[in-house]
Amino acid sequence: MSRFSTLGLDRVSRDFGGHTALEELTLDIAGGEFVALLGPSGCGKSTALNCLAGLLPLTGGAILLDGERIDSIAPERRGFGMVFQNYALFPHLTVRGNVAFGLKMARVPKADIVRRTDRALETVQLTGHAHRRPGQLSGGQQQRVAIARAIVLEPRLVLMDEPLSNLDASLRLEMRTEIRRLHQSLGLTTVYVTHDQEEALSLADRLVVLRDGVTQQIGTPGEVYGRPANRYVAAFMGYRNMLDVTVTAARGARLSLDLAGARITGLGRAPLSAGDRAVAALRPEDLEPAADGPARGIPAAVEVVEYHGREFAVQARLGDGRPVHFRTARRPAPGDAVELTADPERVLVFPPDVPAALGASRPGRRPGGSPRLRAVTP
Repeated sequence: MSRFSTLGLDRVSRDFGGHTALEELTLDIAGGEFVALLGPSGCGKSTALNCLAGLLPLTGGAILLDGERIDSIAPERRGFGMVFQNYALFPHLTVRGNVAFGLKMARVPKADIVRRTDRALETVQLTGHAHRRPGQLSGGQQQRVAIARAIVLEPRLVLMDEPLSNLDASLRLEMRTEIRRLHQSLGLTTVYVTHDQEEALSLADRLVVLRDGVTQQIGTPGEVYGRPANRYVAAFMGYRNMLDVTVTAARGARLSLDLAGARITGLGRAPLSAGDRAVAALRPEDLEPAADGPARGIPAAVEVVEYHGREFAVQARLGDGRPVHFRTARRPAPGDAVELTADPERVLVFPPDVPAALGASRPGRRPGGSPRLRAVTP
């Protein structure tokens, strides 16, 4: 199957009756890129994947491959491979039979089927299991069969729908590395659906964060992790502390804040002025107890301490009763009084209301990428 330069989603929408599951998703995917669609259940990520696969018709927008519209083309003619959450293997076929099935349906010559199936099994390290049936394999091995079945077709795009969610934690880590290895070594273009932030950060070149079918942010893992566009993205990406504050002074993006009587400094992620109510977002790992000495941080009382190996995860209470979470290498005890400090560069300040989206999904353009693709009538 021939490769492509750009796959474009141009204001792709999907409605189910009166419910909009996906609203005007615009995104350019470059050949060889790994893009993760990220969000909780019901956010629209699987809907977007199924629209790409051709399993769901669009109710608005267009899908274009190198400028030519493909959303009216049947799924089997798009040249895409798909890996499902439940593997969808044929239990009565051997591993080899499962991997070769799509090639047989495409009436590929027998010699080519053998060659390509052997190569796919070798790629996913299952050559020695070729004659077993799925029921004789572990979950990770079954997932490898599903991946081999997708890549044996030499697809120009691989679609993966929560492929690791049924595996235990250690196996998920192993398969995550395997998926990234295959993507790089085979030069695949991959669109990957997940609700797991760590999984998305480790695998993808770019993330698309969705909420209720609406695009919230599109960016590199570093951008989404370190500079979330709004409160929703921040909370989803691990900013567990969302604390109501009052802006006491503003010098550009640098804001002085009142937090339960304590003074802290943060960076505004939207225009804010003195007197405004706002929300300060902090990761637990970015809050730490101050060294012994005069009070100079946010006063709190330790409530719950959890051992996490090299550090302790702590829930404490501010003076006004609000919970706050931090991490520390030194074990505190419940009831201890602490003064918490944070690097101002790590304190992100948002308006109190979460914006619905970032405006017409414009972040879908890759840096230096092509202008908006035009829908072309097939």
